[in-house]
Amino acid sequence: MSSLKLPRDVMARPERQQQAPTSLEKPWNWLRARLTRPSRLRRWSMRLALVRIHRHARVWAGYDESHFDAELANLRMALIQRGLSRALALNALAAVREAAGRELGMWHHDVQLLGGLAMLDGHIAEMHTGEGKTLTATLPAAAVALAGTPVHIITVNDYLAARDAELMTPVYRRLGLEVAAIVHDMTPAERRQAYAADVVYCTNKELVFDYLRDSQVLGRFRQPMLAHAARLRGDLAHRKLLLRGLHFAIVDEADSVMLDEARTPLILSGPAPQDAFDIALIDQVNALAGTFVEGIHFVKERGQLHLTDAGKQRLTEQSEQLMASRQAGAGWVGRSRREWLIQQALVARHQFQRDQHYLVRDGKVQIIDEHTGRVMADRSWEKGLQQMIERLEGCEPSDPNVTLARLTYQRFFRRYHQLAGMTGTAREVRQELWTTYRRRVVAIPPHRPSKRRMLGTICVADRAEKWRWIATRARQLANQQRAVLVATVSLADAEALSAALHAGGIAHAMLSARQDAEEAEVIARAGTAGTITVATSMAGRGTDIALDETAKAAGGLHVIVAGHHDASRVDRQIAGRSARQGDPGSVEFVVAEDDALLEELQEWRRHMGKLPSRLQRAQAIREARHARERARLLSADWRESELLGFSGRGE
Repeated sequence: MSSLKLPRDVMARPERQQQAPTSLEKPWNWLRARLTRPSRLRRWSMRLALVRIHRHARVWAGYDESHFDAELANLRMALIQRGLSRALALNALAAVREAAGRELGMWHHDVQLLGGLAMLDGHIAEMHTGEGKTLTATLPAAAVALAGTPVHIITVNDYLAARDAELMTPVYRRLGLEVAAIVHDMTPAERRQAYAADVVYCTNKELVFDYLRDSQVLGRFRQPMLAHAARLRGDLAHRKLLLRGLHFAIVDEADSVMLDEARTPLILSGPAPQDAFDIALIDQVNALAGTFVEGIHFVKERGQLHLTDAGKQRLTEQSEQLMASRQAGAGWVGRSRREWLIQQALVARHQFQRDQHYLVRDGKVQIIDEHTGRVMADRSWEKGLQQMIERLEGCEPSDPNVTLARLTYQRFFRRYHQLAGMTGTAREVRQELWTTYRRRVVAIPPHRPSKRRMLGTICVADRAEKWRWIATRARQLANQQRAVLVATVSLADAEALSAALHAGGIAHAMLSARQDAEEAEVIARAGTAGTITVATSMAGRGTDIALDETAKAAGGLHVIVAGHHDASRVDRQIAGRSARQGDPGSVEFVVAEDDALLEELQEWRRHMGKLPSRLQRAQAIREARHARERARLLSADWRESELLGFSGRGE
């Protein structure tokens, strides 16, 4: 790869231009997507590079502190002047390795060096859980930053962004680099200062929304060439942007961020005009939706809700009555408008479940991120859906919003000049990662053989029996001085299990959207002998549970997965909390005949075959549906990009 010599001026906002694939490129891209496995030549090349890194590392290890600093200054000057050539890159990786060893007492091992090489080449490194991806990311990040290119390390939540930045700060400082973390509560001035650092740890959502805010500031100058010309003329001198551009990004948990969360565009909202909010209309629609009967007036099909002919007829009759009695506002005028409103109200009532999709805290409805299990602060649903749910829950309706800017993850990440990633679960989606982002998945071998024992699947009649079985099993394991982690699909399931544990007098800790403030403390205790921790998918990614010696001697961490998640990759991530870095550990699944995932199957197929097989089929159906949704969004994204490019407008 080549260096990007970019100005540190905050007004510079370079990004890579993108073009939709032509009709001739599409079949070629389809073929290449199926040939994304790394070749023997590539693996041989990486092994050869590993030998060269160790050769450089022996030289760096022989320097005393003053000589190390002098050689590092020479290396940095060469990188800035000549770019990140292969020879200089390998030397830089060796320097970063030595700095980590001197500051943290942790020298990158071969597996981490291979992961760093893969990311430096712009690939997705698939590394086994527990292999130390946090330390691995310092290799490409520091090497690129030493060449003068700003780096974003993107992860899934504020906790991980702040934790990783704090843990790795000594390494970057030893190399003469500035490091910062972006978290939700920061002011614009604090964000601007943080983005000025050489290496910035941030979450995907915070980063994209800051990018959209910059787009609003730029206005008609948001196109890179126009912005550059305006900056040279001084037209933008009074404007202050947050980001310095989209140069080099490393995406942690790449499959989750770049695919799982890419089904829904991110929308930057602003306050709507006062006359745009009609609480009376929302109350009327909510009341009418409460009289609609599933199977008669509406049906659910594969996650979608549709009005039947009977439902449309009833809607017409009720709206005519309201208009005749002069109780209907302008929202009832027009058949399409009425049907859209009632569908929104039915979705709010029947598809968005409390303690699964949202929770009510301090009199407010707060959205739960379905991928991470965390509360999304200051996020709200659009087009009246937020207010409909608030009224159903008896909360004071929030102020309505209007859309100011909209951007998909697909379009955003393709704008980086260089994009790389790392995750423990990418092989199932390697074709989609290539099709969408042109990133190859490179599998990295484990540092130590895994000692994880898979104990199979326990099948029970219903969820109530599931909680009783888990409570008994968790008590037995805790009495054996094992550390126990129970992962549930939703907040509601976690609280139902917690109630069963309390009923049995079993002490335990909770990690969910309600306890997000205590996350670090709960995780720190989760590896203690005899500790039982109940968690949602919050514990699935980036959570490193350190075992004490007693728990390790007793058999390590035992993970109970209480039901399959939407994607098998999430199940694998949760299972990967145990037996990390050569530690002992075990995993077992517990499923029930009334698990919600079975709704993916047609009624007559829900009872055919063994329960684990049925759940796996249902999981595969949902994964395929989500993949189709992402493909449709990507196709629409290309069309919108072409239209915006033709018109000269941005998002």
